[in-house]
Amino acid sequence: MVSRFLSLLFQANCPLCQRRAPSLFCENCQHQLYRYRLAQPAQAWSAAFPRFIWGQYEGQLKQAIATLKYKNQPAIAEWLGFELAEAWLQSFPRKQPPPMVIPIPLHPKKLKERGFNQAELLARAFCRLTHYPLLTQGLVRVKNTAPLFNLNPQARQAMVWQSLQAGPKLRSVTQPVLLVDDIYTTGATVQEACRVLGQAGKVFLGLVVVASPSSDLFYRLN
Repeated sequence: MVSRFLSLLFQANCPLCQRRAPSLFCENCQHQLYRYRLAQPAQAWSAAFPRFIWGQYEGQLKQAIATLKYKNQPAIAEWLGFELAEAWLQSFPRKQPPPMVIPIPLHPKKLKERGFNQAELLARAFCRLTHYPLLTQGLVRVKNTAPLFNLNPQARQAMVWQSLQAGPKLRSVTQPVLLVDDIYTTGATVQEACRVLGQAGKVFLGLVVVASPSSDLFYRLN
């Protein structure tokens, strides 16, 4: 009885609903998160632009990513990163040679404001489970871009043009590069990352991302 009371006493609140939770999320929120998990996360991997997408950017999953980024809940990135890695390993049990994992970077000003780069936290958790090498500064952001979702494709490309550069240690990378980010929406930033990798003579293997809007999942597979 005492041990049960103590376990209840020291349970933290779920970051999504603030109910007491035995782990990071309460059972209801975790169940809701799994509702947005894709049955076939590798459905876009064979496309011209390979993408591995864990879930739909809707409902509880959208809330979880927003809570991670804007309510200072970096622990959510570890949970999502492990889920991403488990799904990846189920789809690709053996990947030889193991790719170099590089997170999409934040601009230093935004990094200072937020305190962490969510893509880097996701990549760290992903690599702990997959045992892939991680290069956190493989790419650096040198241009602080505005949000892209309200812009047309031409404006998006113009906004992100030359916003990224190769990091000082990228030249030593010999294996294919696997990019990691939290959301895939317009694709403009990732395409800019691919351009920089290509200029550096690196092979882009694909993008691993937590979520993408439904419109991207069903209409942007090529």
